Amino acid sequence: DTVTVPVSAKTGKGVEDVLEMILLVAEVADVKCIPEGNARGIIIDSRMDKAVGPLATLVVKDGILRPGDYVVAGSASGRVKALINEYGKRIKEAHPSDPVQIIGFDEVPDVHSVVYAVENLDTSRSLAEYAKNKAQKEKSVTTRHHIRLEEFLSTTGNSDEKKDLNVILKADSFGTVEALKQALAKLENNDVRIEVVHSGIGSVNSSDVMLASASDAVIMGFKVKPDAQARKLAEVEGVQIKVYEIIFNLIDDLKKALEGLLEPEEVDEVIGHGHIKQLFRISKVGTIAGVQVDDGHVLKKGRMRVYRKNEEIADVAIEVLKHYKDDASRVDAPMECGIKALGFDDFQEEDQLEFHSKKSVKRTIDFTE
Repeated sequence: DTVTVPVSAKTGKGVEDVLEMILLVAEVADVKCIPEGNARGIIIDSRMDKAVGPLATLVVKDGILRPGDYVVAGSASGRVKALINEYGKRIKEAHPSDPVQIIGFDEVPDVHSVVYAVENLDTSRSLAEYAKNKAQKEKSVTTRHHIRLEEFLSTTGNSDEKKDLNVILKADSFGTVEALKQALAKLENNDVRIEVVHSGIGSVNSSDVMLASASDAVIMGFKVKPDAQARKLAEVEGVQIKVYEIIFNLIDDLKKALEGLLEPEEVDEVIGHGHIKQLFRISKVGTIAGVQVDDGHVLKKGRMRVYRKNEEIADVAIEVLKHYKDDASRVDAPMECGIKALGFDDFQEEDQLEFHSKKSVKRTIDFTE
């Protein structure tokens, strides 16, 4: 429900009522801020000023913002040269809920982007560069569309010619690969032909993803997982990787795809990355990992993959998520947090973390030629 209050800026009628309602809604919704520490804010306006360069207007949400702080907002970064309040006067610090203009960005940041104060200029530049590269990758993904099991029959269903479903098979042994090939051969019919473009043993790697992209194939793995580089490359190339532990499920998904009956899938979505800065071992509690969230966010109800020297060593559920001393349901980059994993304590400093969660994706059909 939304509170509505009659108000007139011309006569001033209702202004006091609006302020009271803001306080009431904030109290009911338990809207709170973190009054100290690194600042975080939301940009509400930005422009290129002929006199001072990129100029951003923001509302501080958490922490204290001061001249000299290093900041990042999406692909824009810099150092705060000056803070200007709503009266056009320079101020020494801005607190939560304060509207303020920032001079010091290297480019005009996007409106609605989140501003974070970070430790140093290198951190702000690296985060901005990462955001810029991520945006370019997402843009490139929108121009690529490879076949998915959910769409196979639907995208070609009106044609009388025989359809080809290209598949790349990876398994844990040669015997399993041959058994899968024989099982796939039995699924072929007069309308559909399954073409095994490539097969092999071992984890799904970058070469498999590039081959799948070139041949418009689906990668299907049995008792193997994609490595970290293959996961990232698959996102960029728009290639689907399906991993199975039970051979019946693999065959059943293929049958449903060929019959056009595959239900919307529950996909594993990567939502952020981070690394472990420090470990805290607490008796009767276990190991708490002090984590720097590098990009995206981490959810308490999510999971995380732990990588050491680019190799996945664990995929665990998150049991406890804290921001400072408070329990948190979500922590966004570039903030720090404490994480306790469910049933896993073998962390090391500088371990790389990939946060992910399950998301139900509705069936979509691409009608473009």
